[in-house]
Amino acid sequence: MRCVIARFPFDLIKSEVEQSMNGITPEPVTGVSVTIGGHVYPVMQVGEVITRQSRRDFTSGEMRRALTRLGFTCHDPRPAAPAGDTRAEGGVLGW
Repeated sequence: MRCVIARFPFDLIKSEVEQSMNGITPEPVTGVSVTIGGHVYPVMQVGEVITRQSRRDFTSGEMRRALTRLGFTCHDPRPAAPAGDTRAEGGVLGW
């Protein structure tokens, strides 16, 4: 399937993307991610591997669109955990 990533056209095939990512250790996910071969990768890591371009050259949105069109499942970033209550135990005023 023809996809444009960072203004460059790429002819990507799902099986070739899976083969390219085979044996690559997934980085910790901090944003949009994609499931490939039972592993969850950041879309920027996948983009860097399959396009051989710097991550600064394309966006996660471009990669998400391309990977979704190829039939991969993409995941939204996880919401940040709430900071929680850091006040000491005490009365209403925290004394």
